[in-house]
Amino acid sequence: VNQRIVLASLSGFGQDGPLKDRAGYDFMVQGMGGLMSITGERDDLPGGGPQKAGVAIADLMTGMYSTVAILAAIEERHRSGRGQYIDMALLDTQVAWLANQNSNYLIGGAAPQRMGNAHPNVVPYQTFATKDGSVILAIGNDSQFKRFCDAAGIAETGADARYASNALRIANRAACIAAIAPAMEKKTTAEWIAALEPLGVPCGPVHGLDEVFANPQIKHRNMQVNVPHPLTGTVPLVANPIKYSRTPLDYQTPPPLLGEHTTQVLRDLLGKSDADIAALQTAGII
Repeated sequence: VNQRIVLASLSGFGQDGPLKDRAGYDFMVQGMGGLMSITGERDDLPGGGPQKAGVAIADLMTGMYSTVAILAAIEERHRSGRGQYIDMALLDTQVAWLANQNSNYLIGGAAPQRMGNAHPNVVPYQTFATKDGSVILAIGNDSQFKRFCDAAGIAETGADARYASNALRIANRAACIAAIAPAMEKKTTAEWIAALEPLGVPCGPVHGLDEVFANPQIKHRNMQVNVPHPLTGTVPLVANPIKYSRTPLDYQTPPPLLGEHTTQVLRDLLGKSDADIAALQTAGII
């Protein structure tokens, strides 16, 4: 009917293949797509076992990929004059964004295992217990490791030939972590951040959402917005993270009330008369 239309379908398993007719939900796909096999504590430790992400990440990422796909198809239409059909599946997306874990398996041949908060390709890159909680230590290169060890009072660990490179630290992961962990417990999380940030050693706290929205950086970036609402005066919402330099985003309307736009849609888009709409209301259909 219209060769310029771009149409995207989002489903659990796609429009073809042996699972195409199967119902698919985020939780299922996190398991089937491998995410839960690499998320969670090791099986031999307390609390070990497969773990889903704390949000519906397969759903969210399929939406993000679909947005990119639709925009790319529209851009291609500027050249060809033709639209196309886009087939998006939660399972495909879940598999696609496993990133370095996919590479670890496809190149190395061994399926990655759950490692808690540790990183399979970088050491030390995980959480450590501190005097009053936890801190994330994200050391990305050898010079950072040396500076960290000096600051932590374990210069001998930084000079140990077993830990001279990231590859060696991976090979000697258990011993390296065992050398670091006791030192981390001697200071509070805030003390570690204050000590390491000036040295260019990446580190950070583990925040709850109350702490997230109280964070000065989050406040500065205006990541919470308050939108006028007809029932409550205002409603707090999370801002879109996109920051345009020329056309900043504007938050004009709150989430709609139940059925707020039903009459408008039926009348303006579907051509229903007031009598038609009244009949639907009387019948309890709307």
